[in-house]
Amino acid sequence: MKTANLLAISAAAVICLSSSMAAAAGDVKKGEKIFKKCKACHTVAEGGKNKVGPNLFGIVGRAAASTDGYKYSKAMKASGLTWDVATLDTFLIKPKKLVKKTKMSFSGLKKEKQRVNLIAYLETLK
Repeated sequence: MKTANLLAISAAAVICLSSSMAAAAGDVKKGEKIFKKCKACHTVAEGGKNKVGPNLFGIVGRAAASTDGYKYSKAMKASGLTWDVATLDTFLIKPKKLVKKTKMSFSGLKKEKQRVNLIAYLETLK
């Protein structure tokens, strides 16, 4: 039993570390270009306005549904998520898979490198 728990914890640690390393290896400039797909619904300027989606300045490390002045879905409010690298990566693959009734209509980014680059860009917005 202890071995099984230790293996599970080790596997989780490896996944978290590999996600962090993947984002660190992302290309910020390419991520900024990929963000153009997001601009119709999101802004990233500090203090920027909310659009169809919330402003994403400082999103990495922030609790989900925490942007002031944005009306989130009940599902997002109840998600309990924190937008760390791993959670952002999972969400960006297919948003409605992670949060079933999210208001986000974007279908997702299937290519891992695009997600890694986008997250690297979002990490610079602090």
